[in-house]
Amino acid sequence: MINRKATAVWKGTGKEGTGTVSTQSTVLENTQYSFNTRFAEGKGTNPEELIAAAHASCFAMKLSFELNAAGFTADELNATATVTLDPAKGQVTKSAIELKAKVPSVSADEFAQIADKAKKECPISQLLNAEITLNAELLS
Repeated sequence: MINRKATAVWKGTGKEGTGTVSTQSTVLENTQYSFNTRFAEGKGTNPEELIAAAHASCFAMKLSFELNAAGFTADELNATATVTLDPAKGQVTKSAIELKAKVPSVSADEFAQIADKAKKECPISQLLNAEITLNAELLS
């Protein structure tokens, strides 16, 4: 089993308080987050942005493995995940992945099947209880 850790510290009320998040790898270390970074446009990060980063990176890596298993190697996989938070429901409702990929020798149909499999089997996709969409573009 592989375990990864992150720690969040919050001080104050939900709206006026502030928090920091740190990761085991120290890539994030006391990185600021707050009500404004989550629900408006403040400086710092927020949980949904971190989920989007996790989903985009997990999907790109999973797609690379799936392409390799099918005999292809990507020149580049550029994945952007947009996570949607519905404040009225208080839940993440969607993660939309936009992908631009350069993969020599793969047909469009083969690529679409492999990308869809990666979308479904990426560990972060499996973790999310939300709609997950994929718009994949194979570049020449």
